[in-house]
Amino acid sequence: MSRELAPPPRRNPLVRTPLPQPMPAFRARATHALTAAAAEGRFALQRCPACGRVIYPAHDACPGCLSPALVVADVPSGGRIVAETSVRAPLHPHFRQRSAWRIGIVHLDCGPSIVAHLHGDCGDGERVRMTMKLDKAGTPAAFALPETETPHMQDDPQLREFTASPKHRRVLITDGRTAAGQAMVRAMIEAGVAKLFIGLGEPWKPLAEDAIPSALKGVEIVPLDLGDDASVRDLAADIGGKVDILVNTAEHIRPGGLVDQRNGQALRDGFETTVMGLARLARAFGPAMRSRGADGTDNAVAWVNLLSVYALVNWPEFGLYSAGQAAALSIAQSLRAELRPGGIRVVNVFSGPGDTEWFQHLPPPKVAPAVLARETVAALREGLEDVYVGEIAKDIKARLEDNPKAVERELG
Repeated sequence: MSRELAPPPRRNPLVRTPLPQPMPAFRARATHALTAAAAEGRFALQRCPACGRVIYPAHDACPGCLSPALVVADVPSGGRIVAETSVRAPLHPHFRQRSAWRIGIVHLDCGPSIVAHLHGDCGDGERVRMTMKLDKAGTPAAFALPETETPHMQDDPQLREFTASPKHRRVLITDGRTAAGQAMVRAMIEAGVAKLFIGLGEPWKPLAEDAIPSALKGVEIVPLDLGDDASVRDLAADIGGKVDILVNTAEHIRPGGLVDQRNGQALRDGFETTVMGLARLARAFGPAMRSRGADGTDNAVAWVNLLSVYALVNWPEFGLYSAGQAAALSIAQSLRAELRPGGIRVVNVFSGPGDTEWFQHLPPPKVAPAVLARETVAALREGLEDVYVGEIAKDIKARLEDNPKAVERELG
């Protein structure tokens, strides 16, 4: 049974932070066929349509019938451990920092036997539930979990290396004025964070008394204006080395497209917050977070971007907003590659129109801020990289995979 994770002790400022050792990143190109499924938390393997064989590890052709027409499909996740061991003297520096490391061979109900990382509550000969998770190098890796939930299962040290649980970690929410930001505050407190920094810009603006529970222990309101280089830089100088998870909740939503704009101010305003704000955060907080990827049980672990699903395809009714979201997504993808050497997971949470004032004229379904916050925390606990929240976001994702040009025409 996993032991409950205890709050980490106060750090000695004189002790040097250990530098993160990147995981082995080399994988065959065929392995990346499984990456998209792992990023969304699905257990999917290659399947041969010709002979029906389920294949692992990934191949370029079916080892049974030599058909090259392999597809990636969700498969049953049940299996049984047939052998297990603990590696106490790993060759690679990344695992040497974390030894002993449990691995085993799991025979899957769907056919193949695979080498997998093992949760501490999984024993030799026991039934397990397989998952495909992204490791710190961003590549898919098989991880065996207990078949049923066990007490404190998320606190397993080896599982925490594949996830970004907020428990006992310090979190920065960049904008506490948005509905999503305020819902995120409550969700993070429920998740057991050790410290919560809440960014507030324009202090002269009024804020409802119950919007942010600043009186709670561990909650600190900090000045942060994403449109101001000095504000972002000064805050990073103050708390940059303390942030384990950064959640960018800033937004600038305005209706309308480009043709009907009399000047470019609306476009500039939107990009200043959404795009340039994200770039300022990356420059200010990125280096410190990347250097703290191996800093104990409360190491820097994740960067979360709340994005619209219209970052993937433009919605002309909110054309300028969609363009800003697309640019922010591009920056997030660059940030993902740049933070990967430190083991920092960049999580993009895509949602449809929220249940907020800027979308009040739209019919349901809409995403409630509390649901968005709850799904974000769940994604961190599961170690996901791409999350789709709400019926509209999931529908657009599915339709884009099927016929992107049709979605473009329908939205227009």
